[in-house]
Amino acid sequence: MSEGAQSPTSTARRVIQRGLWFEEFVEGTVYEHRPGRTVTEADNVLFTTLTMNTQALHLDAAWSAQQPGFGGQRLINSMFTLSTIVGLSVSQLTQGTLVANLGFSEVSFPAPLFAGDTLYAETECTGIRESRSRPGEGVVNLLHVGRNQDGVVVARAARATLVRKRPDD
Repeated sequence: MSEGAQSPTSTARRVIQRGLWFEEFVEGTVYEHRPGRTVTEADNVLFTTLTMNTQALHLDAAWSAQQPGFGGQRLINSMFTLSTIVGLSVSQLTQGTLVANLGFSEVSFPAPLFAGDTLYAETECTGIRESRSRPGEGVVNLLHVGRNQDGVVVARAARATLVRKRPDD
């Protein structure tokens, strides 16, 4: 090893990326997830075909161009949008600390998302409580919101999660 190099067993501080422990969530806090994700036509076609969603609004450019209301564009699959806003939150909130998704509710898509749009996500912690049946874990309620590059809300979803408490050191 060269002079001045640190060995892997040195006392250098090491940080492993993780989500928040149950105790670190604060009700009312809004977490902004960056970077955003620019959505492509390939994303839409791949996700739509992988999930066997044959909706022509996602797949058929000629047919979609004849439909009113979307300026002749194909819509991004709303399930891709939902999956992406949740996915954008993982590294900041639940990486390695999530036990399970307990459920989604109040899912809505108030505006369309199109290929070329950039999707940004934010999550508000709307409630926390200790699990009544699973010691060492707690229920965290989250409200995920997706916005396009213009700040227009394109998706919302309330989500209940089961999160680990901080382990005893």
